[in-house]
Amino acid sequence: MSNAIGIVWNPSKTDKGELGAAFDEALAGTAGDASREVLWFETAVDDPGRGAAASAVEHGCTLVIAAGGDGTVRAVAEYLGGSGSPKADLGIVPLGTGNLLARNLGVPLGSPRAAIELALRSEGAPLDLGQVEFTTSDGATQQLGFVVMVGFGIDAQMIVETDDELKAKAGWLAYVESLGRAASGTEVVEFAFTQDEGETVQEQAHTLLVANCGSIQGGVTLLPDARPDDGELDLLLLRADGAVAWLDTMRNMTWDNGLKRLFTRASTAESSESTAHLRARRVLVSLPVPLAFEVDGEDVGEVSSFEATILPGALRVRA
Repeated sequence: MSNAIGIVWNPSKTDKGELGAAFDEALAGTAGDASREVLWFETAVDDPGRGAAASAVEHGCTLVIAAGGDGTVRAVAEYLGGSGSPKADLGIVPLGTGNLLARNLGVPLGSPRAAIELALRSEGAPLDLGQVEFTTSDGATQQLGFVVMVGFGIDAQMIVETDDELKAKAGWLAYVESLGRAASGTEVVEFAFTQDEGETVQEQAHTLLVANCGSIQGGVTLLPDARPDDGELDLLLLRADGAVAWLDTMRNMTWDNGLKRLFTRASTAESSESTAHLRARRVLVSLPVPLAFEVDGEDVGEVSSFEATILPGALRVRA
């Protein structure tokens, strides 16, 4: 294997010339090896990065930098870690609106040069890769990798409700504008729920997030226990139905798992009547009706069931 660097870039997010200039500046700023081969791999509408990442590895790249939005990062990570062990180190240049993994890992936003410098000077660290297999409303089955979170409810509905034109202009703030519509458009449902090898039980919630990382758009932390390298998935169930229950949810998020947690240095997230924090390595859900579902901040349509699992340390990330 050579020591080449592969750049998987989304042409809808950036100009190759501008990204190339940022890379040259970053290489000079890190006193890197100017003779190290740099190879470019463009994504396509029907292949947001998996095929490009495969080509990078086939060409001997030991570092693959995903330059694009959440979809590009997810697709590259899916290929690099899908076998359960890293094929190459992952670097991130966040160019989207959510930039979820970059936010959770502290990768610089708004500066491709700074993000590239971080990837060039850092050592690869373990990162878990989630896998989710879901059945869509028409009965089709699909499997995807994820690095941040998947789920149904407010988060998924917020993504569906977000106006694309506003998102292009206002970035992640566009999600805030859609939050009210999302909250009013979700209802508590009863569904079959299985954790690890436990018995299947009936749960009630309007939102379920299954996460490898804890923060969403705008840097809001929903799952304070989530660590992207702990080999487990963190789950958040929201059951609020009515004003009183929503007040309990907000108290749980802002006080129990916010300010109070800072004061007491608690190591485990607290649950409440309307909010449950759980952990598992496998989650199986069967819904009574198909619901909007999101994978790493992207709407994948309505699903009737899904199974999420974790591949511990399947990736090495430069962050």
